[in-house]
Amino acid sequence: MIGAAIFVVLALLGLKLAPSYIEFFQAKKAIVALAQEKQAASVIDIRKAFDQRAAVDGVETIRGSDLEVTKDGTDVVISFGYRKDVPMFAGIGLYIDFQANSKP
Repeated sequence: MIGAAIFVVLALLGLKLAPSYIEFFQAKKAIVALAQEKQAASVIDIRKAFDQRAAVDGVETIRGSDLEVTKDGTDVVISFGYRKDVPMFAGIGLYIDFQANSKP
């Protein structure tokens, strides 16, 4: 009985956290693809392209204006960071800090 209760709590925790992690990995995949494609593009073009990809992939937490676009030699490096508040139950929640960049 105790094992089943622990399993249920872990399953609920996983179900609450999974959408946040899926969205993060979709955003990271988008910036990696954009960094490889847009070597000669301007910052504005990169941000617009990210917004288009985000709309298709269902990324709602971060926008193109939140991206930091820099150059590392001849490579474009795109990065972002944000904090996600995930409400759990009974006034308890988790804060998750997500950070990613397009460097391999």
